[in-house]
Amino acid sequence: MAFGDRKSERVNFERGIHVYVMGIDGTWRRDCVMIDVSQTGARLCIDGSIEGLDLKEFFLLLSSTGSAFRRCKLVRVAGDQIGVEFLERDKLAKKRPLKPQTTKESA
Repeated sequence: MAFGDRKSERVNFERGIHVYVMGIDGTWRRDCVMIDVSQTGARLCIDGSIEGLDLKEFFLLLSSTGSAFRRCKLVRVAGDQIGVEFLERDKLAKKRPLKPQTTKESA
């Protein structure tokens, strides 16, 4: 799949936006530049190697404090650029068993 094959319209950033990728467990973090973004994902230019990093699921930190973030998964690698897909909250939530509803029967 090429970087141009997107499901939704994307916004390109001429100079890029400085962001971070961070492991789900918080054990690693890398500087990167967001090149473009869409409703479903983004293209990032990573500073340094991604070898050995668990990129099955990670955070894209949109602020230096981490107060704005998206949960992502890696979908493609092309040199120093990676394509990420944003994970939807519905897909992340584990299905919880529904509690049986009790109704009061009138006598």
